[in-house]
Amino acid sequence: MIAVRLRMASTLLGAAIVLAVAGVALLAPLLVPHDPFAQDLMTRLVPPMWLDGGQAAHPFGTDQLGRDYLSRLIYGARISMLIGIATVVTSGLIGTTLGVLGGFFGGWVDDAVMFVITCRLSIPLVLVALAVVSLVGSSLSVVVLTLGLLLWDRFAVVSRTTTMQVRNLDYVSAARAAGCSRVSIMLREVLPNIVHHLAVVATLEMALAILLEAALSFLGLGVPAPLPSWGLMIAEAKDYMFFTPWVIQIPGIALFVLVLGINLLGDGLRDLLGAARDA
Repeated sequence: MIAVRLRMASTLLGAAIVLAVAGVALLAPLLVPHDPFAQDLMTRLVPPMWLDGGQAAHPFGTDQLGRDYLSRLIYGARISMLIGIATVVTSGLIGTTLGVLGGFFGGWVDDAVMFVITCRLSIPLVLVALAVVSLVGSSLSVVVLTLGLLLWDRFAVVSRTTTMQVRNLDYVSAARAAGCSRVSIMLREVLPNIVHHLAVVATLEMALAILLEAALSFLGLGVPAPLPSWGLMIAEAKDYMFFTPWVIQIPGIALFVLVLGINLLGDGLRDLLGAARDA
């Protein structure tokens, strides 16, 4: 009983974190106290208001160029959520399509899909992302497209496995007997019955995409300046971390909390959907 309550509490906490960050991202233009791109060298590296020397005008302080840290953090939430959602949509479409086709048709189609999945799994993810972004150039669209084309393997594996489990069930056989086309069966019978598995994968891939974007931005190959990506904020702050550690702590904590919330929500969805399926 206690374990169930703890799981429920963690799920609600994860949902609250994700919804809060999503709300901040949507309402960013209304919430920011200052222009996140405006520079003021006269107020550079002002500490947060809870430290000595802080100013109420800049609750989270300012960065090395005098830009308001709270405003950049709020706009950074928008970029992180955009990258996470866009990457999940792109990778989900690719992976689910391949997985459903391989699991439904079997035979040489499944062999071809498994070959593609094996090739993808043999590719070092971070190195390929670094190489692509460094060759093509860093931009928000390039980062999203690169991550979307690299993070589809889990969708493919899960959708293939679950499709193989449901393709011979009674409702699929009834649809075949009724003369439904294969495309109709996959879209109307198979896909709705495996989507709960894909929802859990989507949360995992969203968290991974946000972390990978932060890693790319930290290495200077992610979202280009002056966009306030949390990873870029950490990268810009690394030269000041020994004397003003809060410049790297604030975006680092924000990134940690968001990824934690997404993972808690994903674990909760897995438990809830699994219980609903067993019932």
